[in-house]
Amino acid sequence: MKAVARHIRIPPRKARLAIDLVRGKRVDEALIILQQLPNKSARIARKVLESAIANAEHNVGVDRRVLVVARAYVDEGPRWKRILPKDRGRAYRILKRTSHITIELGIAPPRERRPAPRKPAQPQPQEEQN
Repeated sequence: MKAVARHIRIPPRKARLAIDLVRGKRVDEALIILQQLPNKSARIARKVLESAIANAEHNVGVDRRVLVVARAYVDEGPRWKRILPKDRGRAYRILKRTSHITIELGIAPPRERRPAPRKPAQPQPQEEQN
């Protein structure tokens, strides 16, 4: 249950900022986090996460309430090499980096119910014996 976005036109270092925030979270919580972030990497990561959720629901038939972001990572894709003309006929190279974003989902272990906290036992008034 995973989704991969390849050749995304954003540097891997910037894409990792959003991905690092959602690793290990439940998918509903991860979607809320990515929706609140203002940067481009969050929008891209959100689309990849939604794709992974859709893959899990459609291909495997898993309910989205039990899904958790098991692995999320960003690899560097190919670099676009561009030339910037400078003074005296020089040429400076510009590297436009791309990313491969991968999100893998897993099934969360069931939450254990904690017993309700007990109230401290109050001493019972003892009856006087005659």
